[in-house]
Amino acid sequence: MALHDGVNNKHEVAVAPMELSVEAGNFQEADRLDDDGRPRRTGTLWTASAHIITAVIGSGVLSLAWAIAQLGWVAGPAAMLLFAFVTYYTATLLAECYRTGDPDTGKRNYTYMDAVRSNLGGPKVVFCGVIQYANLVGVAIGYTIASSISMKAIRRAGCFHTNGHGDPCNSSSTPYTILFGVVQILFSQISDFDQIWWLSIVAAVMSFTYSSIGLALGIAQTVSNGGFKGSLTGISIGADVTSTQKIWHSLQAFGDIAFAYSFSNILIEIQDTIKIPPPSEAKVMKKATSVSVATTTVFYMLCGCMGYAAFGDNAPDNLLTGFGFYEPFWLLDIANVAIVVHLVGAYQVFCQPIFAFVERRANAAWPDSAFISRELRVGPFPLSVFRLTWRSAFVCVTTVVAMLLPFFGNVVGFLGAVSFWPLTVYFPVEMYIKQRRVSRGSTKWICLQTLSISCLIVSIAAAAGSIADVIDALKVYRPFSG
Repeated sequence: MALHDGVNNKHEVAVAPMELSVEAGNFQEADRLDDDGRPRRTGTLWTASAHIITAVIGSGVLSLAWAIAQLGWVAGPAAMLLFAFVTYYTATLLAECYRTGDPDTGKRNYTYMDAVRSNLGGPKVVFCGVIQYANLVGVAIGYTIASSISMKAIRRAGCFHTNGHGDPCNSSSTPYTILFGVVQILFSQISDFDQIWWLSIVAAVMSFTYSSIGLALGIAQTVSNGGFKGSLTGISIGADVTSTQKIWHSLQAFGDIAFAYSFSNILIEIQDTIKIPPPSEAKVMKKATSVSVATTTVFYMLCGCMGYAAFGDNAPDNLLTGFGFYEPFWLLDIANVAIVVHLVGAYQVFCQPIFAFVERRANAAWPDSAFISRELRVGPFPLSVFRLTWRSAFVCVTTVVAMLLPFFGNVVGFLGAVSFWPLTVYFPVEMYIKQRRVSRGSTKWICLQTLSISCLIVSIAAAAGSIADVIDALKVYRPFSG
């Protein structure tokens, strides 16, 4: 027995350090992982705000002067404030749905579709997926169009400065569209959302840069005019605008404003980058949403209103590329370069959820495929053959479609109208009602449903106006002639 005890003691002395070492190693490994076993998230209030601002203060801000021109000094600013409030309120409802159950320890929903699946289920999951990812693809196409227009505007600004404003300075946007596509193929190899935080910060700075330049030029033009242009009811019906066009353009303006506030379709994906509680991800996301929506609303009101004040009924559908301004040409060039840099980042913010969705499905379907799972090291960067192939193909498709559809203002209005109700209002409201067990027929339930139905009517009307304008544009457009 003594011998047996001695052996046991020796084994305990010999094994204990090894067990301690393994436990320490496991502890260090666990310290690098979150509660769901994924690499530790590092996002904060400020990185989430940067992602939102990159998504929200996009090229849509440049069409707001045109939108206000259609609606006038009363309805235009009122519509912007209304959309800002609706977007903020429904975003706070959606932020509550990131975790199912307990807000600190409940099951995570990594994507918008996961949140709908956990809370609503059934055919609504498929409906959400189709709308969300179709919208994200549409946004990618819209941003590709916008970037090519800005690069073309840089060339035209130099031409106008050299040859005078009478020279049409026509050129094709196709080479610039292809250039943007090549850049996106490179940036699309960044593996996931959490790794593009630095790109979002750069893009957010660029968005403030060109918005500020547009604002400054609008103020300068207004001073030069000797006062504010525009009217209380917007563009007047006359020789240039029929009553039907006035109605369609006013409806399209609502779509433009809705697009300018669009980010709910990637809110859950942004929230999934925030580090573990406390405070809860929902609280951080609500603060980030309030900071971002308040900041963007101030910029939108200033840029949209000053653009309308400067040009009145003649406000272009893109403030910096429609050549309401010709000089100083170098300042226009800086603004348009800032737009292009911003759109490089914004494209990634909207496309990373698409990339992640397809790659998750591919990994689940073919877990043993070396083509899908193998990663190569190129310097410090991991490079997947599947990621390189499929993401490059995606960028190529969006680039080709962008070359076919270079009428930016019409596309913007349609995208905003189609996605606004289902993604920004309907699903957040329905998930909140289910998660918080809001009683059917209660005052809160009636108010939420009234909000949802009202926004549905606005979305349908705005989509109708945008489709009418797209049809008009198609009548005079020849493919690849942009």
